[in-house]
Amino acid sequence: MSAITRNPPPPSVDPDVLAAFRDVATATISDCLARMPVLAGLRPFHRGGPLLGTAVTVRVRAGDNLAVHQALEEVRPGDVIVVDGGGDTSRALVGDIMKAIAESRGAAGFVIDGAVRDTAAFAASDFPCYARAATPRGPFKTGPGAINVPVCMGGWTVNPGDLVVGDADGVVTVPAGDAADLLEAVRAQAAREEEVLAQIRAGRYDGRYARVAKD
Repeated sequence: MSAITRNPPPPSVDPDVLAAFRDVATATISDCLARMPVLAGLRPFHRGGPLLGTAVTVRVRAGDNLAVHQALEEVRPGDVIVVDGGGDTSRALVGDIMKAIAESRGAAGFVIDGAVRDTAAFAASDFPCYARAATPRGPFKTGPGAINVPVCMGGWTVNPGDLVVGDADGVVTVPAGDAADLLEAVRAQAAREEEVLAQIRAGRYDGRYARVAKD
């Protein structure tokens, strides 16, 4: 069995910050951050409901989930298990058993840059799970791996402790220290979009949504 590298768990995102982002759309967050912080290519496998929590990152070799099992031994309520599987979809990294473990320990969800299985169980549940694909083929459990290290997923770097937000469109992550400033920006963006929608409903739309903002 190969060794698993561990770093200390990151601080949990402040509960008040989490609460403030509960109804914020991932599209709005992306728009307010130069349309960059999206974990491209991942889609939801669960029945519905938002994902919101603190990133606990895991790096594994292709098709091996030993480090994910070990991360589940340390998971805290509100943690999101973010797994860098290198985009490999030849073997599933999590399934129904690991979903049950994560739920029982209060985890907020899975984000997997790789494949999952037992998708019927995820589809019948509101426990968030985002992944690249599904396959019935199971994983190796020999390592190596690393827990709480920076990982790259879908062209974006995720650091331990990042705020993780997911909805029907996908997943975005934000450094926790940037969340307060970002919250002001997303609220302003949401207000602008609501104003446009109100104009459309009233038959007074002036084309402003197509114009590039000057600020």
